[in-house]
Amino acid sequence: KAINNEDPKYNLMIEGDNYHSLAVLNFTHNKAIDIIYIDPPYNTDTDTFIYNDILVNVTMVDILERLKEAGLTGNEAKVYYELLKRGELSANQVAKNISLDRTLTYTLLNNLIEKGQVGYIIKEKKKFFSITKPENLLNTLKKKEVIITDLIEELNKISILNEPLHDIRVYEGKEGLRSFVNLILKEKEFCAFGSTGWAYSQLYEMPRIVKTHKNKIKIRLIGSKKLKNSETFAIKSFECRYINAESKSPTSIFGDYVSIHLTTKEKPYIILIKNKDIAETYRNYFEFMWKAASK
Repeated sequence: KAINNEDPKYNLMIEGDNYHSLAVLNFTHNKAIDIIYIDPPYNTDTDTFIYNDILVNVTMVDILERLKEAGLTGNEAKVYYELLKRGELSANQVAKNISLDRTLTYTLLNNLIEKGQVGYIIKEKKKFFSITKPENLLNTLKKKEVIITDLIEELNKISILNEPLHDIRVYEGKEGLRSFVNLILKEKEFCAFGSTGWAYSQLYEMPRIVKTHKNKIKIRLIGSKKLKNSETFAIKSFECRYINAESKSPTSIFGDYVSIHLTTKEKPYIILIKNKDIAETYRNYFEFMWKAASK
């Protein structure tokens, strides 16, 4: 809003965001201003301020989300991140810095201690908390991995009577996509035509997976020539060829599986068919297109 006074002695004051205020001046004082100085809106450590002045590659919000995926609650992630930034802090300091109730902060710190993510020392009869090694975030996952590995062995011992000759399943969303990727990692070759690179961009862990398995799985992709310089098709460990056609529904073949991908605004869907004959047929289609496609 603009605050003004009819008295010519008064100046014009505009309350608002910098961008919008400048836009207003473009109309009210067009060609009447020689220079404008704007104080940089840096406000470190104030989460409620509109501007983000944490100039790092990964934003705080992204880190907090990934800490939650690693097994911490939302508030535990905030406490952990604050200790990561500041080092040793008392519970009162943590509570004040992240605007949490002091009692709740103590509870969160105790939870993080039990999870092996935070430790403390006593100075002058007062506790000061700090994070342990970030690698300890893997502790919970390692424990779950041991439990699940043992469970899988037990489940595999249970024989399935009259196992069908084919199996059709539908995977939904990012977690379904992760399950699909885990199936691929068990094979030696992955082929796809009508590729768009969409799936690669949906999971933040994909670059790490590709790097880890680049010598274990042979990956061949056929996509539109328009995608030749895109992120996925630029990966050196992938063999790529191109055709003059676009696709919104990629098809992939690996092992005894054929998958058809449907990408919608809401979430991805993957129709997975397990059948040796069908997989072999689609693999023959792929090889025909591979020979016809250009490098």
